[in-house]
Amino acid sequence: MNALASRLNQAQPYALGLFRIVVGLLFACHGAASLFGWIGGAGGSGATIPGGTWPGWYAAVIQLVAGGLVLLGLGTRGAALIASGSMAYAYFDVHQSEALFPLQNGGESAAMFCWAFLLLVFTGPGALALGGLFGAGGASGAGRAEDRTEEKPARATA
Repeated sequence: MNALASRLNQAQPYALGLFRIVVGLLFACHGAASLFGWIGGAGGSGATIPGGTWPGWYAAVIQLVAGGLVLLGLGTRGAALIASGSMAYAYFDVHQSEALFPLQNGGESAAMFCWAFLLLVFTGPGALALGGLFGAGGASGAGRAEDRTEEKPARATA
């Protein structure tokens, strides 16, 4: 069992990277559909959301931009925080008033996106992120406590 755990731990940054890519792509597709009418359009109607309409158009811009950034692994934590917040707003403003549970109020995707992006805020981008190429914290989760070298205590000066 220890060998399996070791192999799974080695694959963790890549699994996290693939998770980030899929979640970012799906989120960006929601924004593209709403803004440009692609992939079925806004809500599957084939239409677009009129520019500047609150909150739909702004949500679509956040979905497209934040989803794209998360997909690429550029500024992942900040983009994921904004995306998570926008989905929390969508859930509580749009869906919660309909019924208590997501299954009843149609808010499953908003709830899932909210929690998926919140997870990425805390985990970082994982492997396969472009941010690591530009020195933005490392793509494989650099900065985690177990990855850092132990700091030496500061010397007391008189």
